[in-house]
Amino acid sequence: MEEVTEEAVGTTAYTVKRYPVAPGHRLNVRSGPGTNYSLVKVLAEGVRVPINCQKPGQTITGPYGTTNLWDNIANGQYVSDAYVNTGSDGYVAVRCS
Repeated sequence: MEEVTEEAVGTTAYTVKRYPVAPGHRLNVRSGPGTNYSLVKVLAEGVRVPINCQKPGQTITGPYGTTNLWDNIANGQYVSDAYVNTGSDGYVAVRCS
């Protein structure tokens, strides 16, 4: 389900978990946790995304249910958790501040 990779930053290695986006979906990446935020980019089908942190926002229904959780995949980039296969209905990462 998740892909774990080791990445080195400076002299410190850390583990990055990447989760698959729902098959057959190109996923919109927003600047905040809702569709009212600007579109940053569209992810291709079959990608895996890191989840740096999560925060509540607009409720979305997708292939993995209905949720108000949004996943931060990079600075200023959010995707609805309803389209990411985390294996959980709740938080899998720390809450974004």
